[in-house]
Amino acid sequence: MGKTVDEYVDYLCAKGFILGEDAYGFIQFGKHYTDADDSMVNLAIELTLKIQKEFDGAFFISLLEMFNKELITGRKQALKYLQALHLL
Repeated sequence: MGKTVDEYVDYLCAKGFILGEDAYGFIQFGKHYTDADDSMVNLAIELTLKIQKEFDGAFFISLLEMFNKELITGRKQALKYLQALHLL
């Protein structure tokens, strides 16, 4: 079983990625707004950091919305979709 969003944020902090309260607010808002499960929220956080090189709340929420719209439910699907968009 994967990490919860809180566990993943703690993991990132332990690795040196310090997310501010505003970032945590975006994460919680995005999770509830899109009704995404923890694994997809964690993936959107990871990909936001990889693509943007920092946490960008608007980009994070747009990723979650794209995943929802395209019915993406897994890591492989998400990576393939983002590669097709030339984001990765």
